[in-house]
Amino acid sequence: MKMIAVGLNYKTAPIEIREKLTMTGCVLRSTLDDLKALKVASGGGSKTQVVDEAIILSTCNRLEIYAAARDFQAGLTQIELFLSRLQNIPLDDLRPHLYSLSGDATVTHLMQVSCGLDSMILGEAQILGQVTAALDAAFDAQTVGAGLSHLFSQAIHAGKRARTETVISRHTTSVSHAGASLLVQQFAPDVRLNVLILGAGEMAVMAAQALQRLGDHRLAFMNRTFHRAEELAAEFGGIAMTWNDLDMALEVADAVICCTGAPHIVLVKENIATVQVTREHRPLVLMDIAVPRDVDPGVSTIDGVKLFDIDDLQSVVDSNIELRRGAIPAVERIIEEEVVRFNGWLSSRAVTPVITDLRKWAQAVADEELSSALQKLPDLDEKSKRMVTRLAHRIINRFLHEPTSRLRDQAFDGNAAYFTHVVRELFPLDENVAAATHISDNNRTAESKQGKGQVA
Repeated sequence: MKMIAVGLNYKTAPIEIREKLTMTGCVLRSTLDDLKALKVASGGGSKTQVVDEAIILSTCNRLEIYAAARDFQAGLTQIELFLSRLQNIPLDDLRPHLYSLSGDATVTHLMQVSCGLDSMILGEAQILGQVTAALDAAFDAQTVGAGLSHLFSQAIHAGKRARTETVISRHTTSVSHAGASLLVQQFAPDVRLNVLILGAGEMAVMAAQALQRLGDHRLAFMNRTFHRAEELAAEFGGIAMTWNDLDMALEVADAVICCTGAPHIVLVKENIATVQVTREHRPLVLMDIAVPRDVDPGVSTIDGVKLFDIDDLQSVVDSNIELRRGAIPAVERIIEEEVVRFNGWLSSRAVTPVITDLRKWAQAVADEELSSALQKLPDLDEKSKRMVTRLAHRIINRFLHEPTSRLRDQAFDGNAAYFTHVVRELFPLDENVAAATHISDNNRTAESKQGKGQVA
């Protein structure tokens, strides 16, 4: 089974592409279901499943599909086609924005993402929660198994280590903070701004916090759920407004931060153009940090309007960036350690079948000998029989403990294939397990009948 990843991010795809492939809620769940159902023709009219496990990581800045695929090339091709069909984006248009990874590269990449090394804002903290949410969503959709769940858990552990053991996330900023900073830079210093915040989720909260740190600005909150807008207004000393008050709010505002979770445009060009006439074309700054975007890109052509989207935030200068860059080598060492741990676990899984077969064979032999011995000791009471049975099982466990431990250690060191072959040759398990298990099953059947008085 191959661990693969197919995706795009802020470095490879513009927001026009990214917003089309953003997935949350029910859309994410149905997409996971469709991914798991992917099949390809395998000859004779039959079809083979492409992926056995799938997790989708969807954020403002990336969409990545992680899969456990039976064949890398088939998995890659089908996932690319799958993404193309999702929003009817021609594959030739989409493919230049995609990257694909397999094996160790997939493992390392996810670790880098979780640690914040692959984020637009180095070390940003939100991504770790988003990786955790992606794993939870896959569990809910039942599209994740041992392989990807262990990989994501290891990556989350790496992300936590990076943030506690290094300064990668200290003195950092968020997308919301960067957006607020860029917004304030558009005005003269020390100006008290009227800022309207559309949305009331985590990004809205962080934007309000950033604005408070950047100056004594007047905040207004507007959200689909008015009660939530009221809560934020109370928390930040602002005012709450309904969507019916949108035109009035825009007439008063110097700037708007847009961060709703709407799947469509909420500020259209015609609406802003009408408001600007009323405002006598007084400058209006729109900071759209939502993906999909909240603001019609066409508003940038309106006199007096400045529109920024999430891709513009890379221009924000962060005075603490050098401090965080200095932590990159330490984070990379953490990633290397976690990759080794994951690969060790993955390798140990390769010897699990031979360990299972070895235990089955040993247990079957023990059961056969135990059954033969007990038949020769008909006068033993039940307590004594149980003691003898436990003794036989304990001897088997003690006997196999060291060999199986050493076999796992060898797998961890990359020697799984060789030692698996050696064990199967020494014991010839493929033949012995089937035969011994058959004998063991017969013995258990006979013992069961004997217990019921059916065998003398």
